[in-house]
Amino acid sequence: MPEVGRGFIIWLTGLSGAGKSTIAEGLRAELGQRGRPAEVLDGDEIRTHLSKGLGFSREDRDTNIRRIGYVARLLARNGGIAITAAISPYRAARDEVRAQAGAFLEVYVRCSLEELIRRDVKGLYQRALAGEIDHFTGISDPYEPPLRAEVVVNTDHEGVQQSVDKIMSTVERLGYLPALPRERLVSGKELEAGLAEAVRLPRLDVGKREAADIYMLAAGALSPLRGFVDAQDYEAVLEQGRLRSSQPFPIPVTLRIDGDQTRRLGRADRVALWAAGVPVGLLDVEGVFSAPHRPEALAVYGTEDLAHPGVRGLYDSGELAVAGPVTGLGRPAASFPAYDLTPREVRARKAELGWRTMVGFQTRNPVHRAHEYLQKVALEIVDGLLLHPLVGETKADDIPAEVRIRCYEALLEEYFPADRVLLATNPAWMRYAGPREAVFHAIVRRNYGCTHFIVGRDHAGVGSYYHTYAAHRIFDEYRPAELGIEILRFEHTFYCTVCGGMASTRTCPHPSSAHLALSGSRVRELLKTGEPLPAEFTRPEISEILIESTDPEPARAAG
Repeated sequence: MPEVGRGFIIWLTGLSGAGKSTIAEGLRAELGQRGRPAEVLDGDEIRTHLSKGLGFSREDRDTNIRRIGYVARLLARNGGIAITAAISPYRAARDEVRAQAGAFLEVYVRCSLEELIRRDVKGLYQRALAGEIDHFTGISDPYEPPLRAEVVVNTDHEGVQQSVDKIMSTVERLGYLPALPRERLVSGKELEAGLAEAVRLPRLDVGKREAADIYMLAAGALSPLRGFVDAQDYEAVLEQGRLRSSQPFPIPVTLRIDGDQTRRLGRADRVALWAAGVPVGLLDVEGVFSAPHRPEALAVYGTEDLAHPGVRGLYDSGELAVAGPVTGLGRPAASFPAYDLTPREVRARKAELGWRTMVGFQTRNPVHRAHEYLQKVALEIVDGLLLHPLVGETKADDIPAEVRIRCYEALLEEYFPADRVLLATNPAWMRYAGPREAVFHAIVRRNYGCTHFIVGRDHAGVGSYYHTYAAHRIFDEYRPAELGIEILRFEHTFYCTVCGGMASTRTCPHPSSAHLALSGSRVRELLKTGEPLPAEFTRPEISEILIESTDPEPARAAG
């Protein structure tokens, strides 16, 4: 299987008027929305610019195909995608290009002669049949259809989008691109049947974190994972930050259990997953394996310190893990009905808004001016912003999700164009895994339809466990094409009192004494005393919401 993210060639072949150019443009648009721009090498354009002077003898046609193949190989060799739309009538010439190319997908665009004649507004087929045009492929010159095309599309009864979808499905199956996430959230009668089955199956109770993972797996947010990882993927992720298929995935998503739970499950091949007394999923058990705490702590968190919240949670769980695909039993009760969108729903909204590019922004803190600055800089180069706050479990001293959502609403109402921002919730729990979680967050946002993702200097960090900008450097281990999303690495930003505005270490020449950047602890201190946060740090509307939602100090309350 080719490595995901490498360049490849989609070779469309078929008779004149079959729909090759139209399908090629549809593929280009689809790939662009996936963050993989493609070049279309159209047969007519190539003859005008690259093959001018060539005739229509077999030798000249083969020369034209070799030239198209050469350009396509150059694009693919450098990580690009080439889509060719040329009749390319002779099988030997196409096979020659295939043999010289690396990743090559041949698409036979088939259409009946009767339909081609019906579509031909210029009457070329009728003239060829009347003997008025020489060397007309399919009439007076032969066309040799492929014998082993990866895809055959029948355009006399398939629509353009149907053909594009069929080709893209094969592109994914062959491993040229990451597969789009597929939902496994049942509803309607399927949900009723699933809930009834859950009552009969062996029961495994899970906590809030596992319930969040179950929902994200079923919603497709953790694609390419279909369920909790098995032993082979677990080891590959710890050692390489990749699945055994080589696809990037930096954190193992496990369902950890202890010995007692293992005995209760017995040899069941299907179990019901319950959270807070409610069935939330069904798991097809593919195995149980040993997952000691220490190797995972060191690989994922870089520390065994139990003061680290991620490490603490890991050591509080069992050292066995059960693997298998997950089916979600509906959606959890909506915490934020207007914003609790699945990856599929976010991608649909993106399409409705007409955005080709969308940048994702991860946050678990109330929005402040530095966040706003990064978002607006990114909006200068993309069509839209997915403001995607994490609303799953975080540290006890973090600002509650409902307060943060109110802050985002206030900011968007006053300071962003309504047609350029989409606010949606990220139901994940916060691991605080620093660099590895930065990659994890990027993959999640790719699945939600983002083409770009903002990463700051201490993304997903906590305390002093990770080196400054480690979250930037880890992306050097992955190519943008294989991640399927472009990373925007931003420097530390702040308000500079001398510059009189937001700046970063790249743009501001002044000493740190002129920079206003408040720590989380300092923000909490100010809020507890009821003092407004500096306008240079956050918008007044945000400050008011945070003050209202913060309990005053006991002494102040007593007074």
